Amino acid sequence: MTVTHPIGDDMLLSYAAGNLSTAQDLMVATAVSLDDEARVRLSGFEAMGGALLDETEVAPLRDGAFEDVMSRIMGTAPDDTVHTDIKTGRTDCVLPKPLRDALGGDLNDVRWSSVGLGVKQAIIPTDDEGTARLLRIPAGQAMPDHGHGGMEVTLVLQGAFRDGDERFARGDVEMADDETEHMPVADLGEDCICLVVTDAPLRFNGLLPKLAQKFLKI
Repeated sequence: MTVTHPIGDDMLLSYAAGNLSTAQDLMVATAVSLDDEARVRLSGFEAMGGALLDETEVAPLRDGAFEDVMSRIMGTAPDDTVHTDIKTGRTDCVLPKPLRDALGGDLNDVRWSSVGLGVKQAIIPTDDEGTARLLRIPAGQAMPDHGHGGMEVTLVLQGAFRDGDERFARGDVEMADDETEHMPVADLGEDCICLVVTDAPLRFNGLLPKLAQKFLKI
């Protein structure tokens, strides 16, 4: 799979440094699972962070700190470092493993709610600021024209959409800031399913979308 619009270095750097919200962490983990090149870039940033830590002056520790850490490590079962999808060779899942873990299943297990115009959403629980949601846009349907008060990151999981002159397909990421007014239109053929992460509420233009936003709290 060729990713035409990869996730940016700024988000990968923040992810490697642990500076993202839970919703943004989910976005990066999902995007990286679909993009080999992004995984290579992320590995480079993590290696760079490790090198910087090696050059950092060591702070004094209390007596017994090392033994306490080792005791906690030995008392915890190790995580499986092999990506499940790679180990089992699964190719039948629409949602990458980070999303399946967050939702408790694949696409057939998602509980959708309508937001109007045939568009459906599923809010993904997060434990801090920011909102993560799956959006399902019917083939050929446009999302209501909208903006937002902060950052909006969209990752395509199925199908494709067009925004202006650009096309975004599976694995592609679109980033929009608070000055952006855009209206993605799903390609014909199959519904477009996206992971969308925002750090502020969406702002819809037009009376009907605004009413839907008020009563459905989207």
